[in-house]
Amino acid sequence: MGGRHGWNSGELRWKVTALLGVGAVALALILTLISTLPGGGGTAGTTPDGDKVHGTPVSPGGRPAPDVGWGFTHTQFSADEGSPAAVSRVRDRLKQSRLPQNQALMGWGADNPEPVPGRYDFAALDRRVDFMRASGATPVITLCCAPDWMKGGKPGADSTDWSRSALERAPRPEHYADFAALAATVAERYPDVKHFLVWNEFKGFWNDARARWDHEGYTRMYNLVYRALKKVDPDIMVGGPYLVMDSLDPRAAEASKTFTGPWGAMDQRVLDAFTYWNRHKAGADFVVVDGSSYTNDDELLPDAFAATDKFTAVSRWVRQQTGGLPLWWAEYYVEPADAQDERKDWPEERRVALQAAGMIALVKGGASSGFYWNPEKRRAGPGQERGTACPGCLWTPTDRAGGGAPLPLYDLLSRFAAAFPPGTRYASVQVAADDVPNVRVLASDRTALVVNTLGRPISAQVDGRRFDLPAYGVKWLAR
Repeated sequence: MGGRHGWNSGELRWKVTALLGVGAVALALILTLISTLPGGGGTAGTTPDGDKVHGTPVSPGGRPAPDVGWGFTHTQFSADEGSPAAVSRVRDRLKQSRLPQNQALMGWGADNPEPVPGRYDFAALDRRVDFMRASGATPVITLCCAPDWMKGGKPGADSTDWSRSALERAPRPEHYADFAALAATVAERYPDVKHFLVWNEFKGFWNDARARWDHEGYTRMYNLVYRALKKVDPDIMVGGPYLVMDSLDPRAAEASKTFTGPWGAMDQRVLDAFTYWNRHKAGADFVVVDGSSYTNDDELLPDAFAATDKFTAVSRWVRQQTGGLPLWWAEYYVEPADAQDERKDWPEERRVALQAAGMIALVKGGASSGFYWNPEKRRAGPGQERGTACPGCLWTPTDRAGGGAPLPLYDLLSRFAAAFPPGTRYASVQVAADDVPNVRVLASDRTALVVNTLGRPISAQVDGRRFDLPAYGVKWLAR
């Protein structure tokens, strides 16, 4: 071919080489200029092969089940980073309990996965997936949130707006398909991740004009994501709508007139959004919601323990609406937060007891999977020890060599997950009449969990046995 075009001359070859060299330099300069212009979409640190399989996927063995049991969600800080000794401590303990673990696509410890259209940065998400694999988890990914350019922001690896208002913005309708394509890329990258939650709490899907949720927009995006994931692998399990099941003071204008209880009234706008999604969804392998036992005004009605009955009522309603789809609670809260979103006012004994009561209430409503939102704390700055006590955490912070030690909530969660996995056959348990108002009980044929709801010691008779329980005591019984 070279002779036919006359390129055998040494001089011509030199000229062509020189021209190619000049062209390459010019192209490099142009690309550099584009990447440094405002909104130009710098590609540093990104790759075009986002769908390349990462690491060594763990074979799940057989078709995945639509429910995974009881586990936790990684947040901004977690045990994938920190002191090697502390990280190993948590990883080894998790390998024993094999709790399912959930991680967000973007935010809560994961970077912008697609800073520029078609260019990916999965380094942080890779690290979290690696940790889930190494700790023997069933991995779950929440498909939220979306890259800036899908929301009207600037593309670029260094221009991500991490403010809460920006992070919680939904993709624009013209980018729903782009988000679905990103979801498919994630599924191809991590073929051992078989469970996906679509979005998080309807973030950004609010219709200002109608003062209600934009359930039409969410459902359109959900359906695109559902179909994209099923195209990658029909065995992938997909769930939504991840709505916050808000409850209100019954006197509120938005309160449901028919779905009420001593714990308050459901927000009718949430029920309407759920109903629309349920009727128009392309499909779902499980249904996922989240919420708190307390009202939007942080009221625990009629008291902290009785308020958990809301979980039972909502779970039953959701299961009825969906014809019995497996029910997940992506988040569940029993302790109101302060202005800094901290939960540190309660003694740990009360916190653990109320969490146990909440999980019992979820199961009694038909929930088979749930994720504890694990807020691992880290030092606030040099010399500061903020977060050392880590109220509400599963383990002590891993940013120090002695960290990674289990906390009481880890013991509760791991024992609950082992005792009451999906498919458990629950049994009735006799409780002495005088003790019924004071204790919560959940039992299988082999195990019973008993919770004292009072802030004082009691003597209780459960399952034919009498025993003492300390204030807010939690006791496990072999049957």
